[in-house]
Amino acid sequence: MTPAFDKLQKHLKQLPGLGYRSSERIALHLLVEKPARLPALVEALEEAARSVRRCARCGSLAEGELCGICADERRDHAVVCVVEQVPDLVAIERSTAYRGMYHVLHGKLSPMHGVGPDDLNLASLFERMAASGVEEIILALSNDVEGEATCHYLTERLAAMGHTVKISRIGFGLPSGGGVLYADSVTLKSALDGRRAYS
Repeated sequence: MTPAFDKLQKHLKQLPGLGYRSSERIALHLLVEKPARLPALVEALEEAARSVRRCARCGSLAEGELCGICADERRDHAVVCVVEQVPDLVAIERSTAYRGMYHVLHGKLSPMHGVGPDDLNLASLFERMAASGVEEIILALSNDVEGEATCHYLTERLAAMGHTVKISRIGFGLPSGGGVLYADSVTLKSALDGRRAYS
């Protein structure tokens, strides 16, 4: 193949879920089979790169200062569901079981991988707690060691800051070691409905 093709395939291969064969197939599809699609794809990528950013309040995707959920006055602003990544938020929204706010950490604590509190979107969460009248935090983090450590850290920090907010943890229906992203809508609804106080 040509150097330009190899470069394209290399960049595609770096995307989540794409291996050598998948990236090769996509590159061939765009360059040989459907080259007319390339300009629209490039334009969409450039527009997204210019317009899409993190929501200033929750850390989700937004094209203004706030995302659509944070700007929606019909949502319950007294309840905040803390998730690891944006796809987790999308999965919960798809379940239609929740009408509160969110906060995206963009990861979880993992000392083995060098991820500490400063690497997560925690400062803005603590700012929200101080200013927005939140009554409950739902911890919708993975049911694994790192997720549990992150829940424990958040609980201790909030207690140390003097917050008496109710803290609950989803888990009912989620398998041990499993995450929010791969759970189906019924399981997520059960997990949210069956959340328990976290201590």
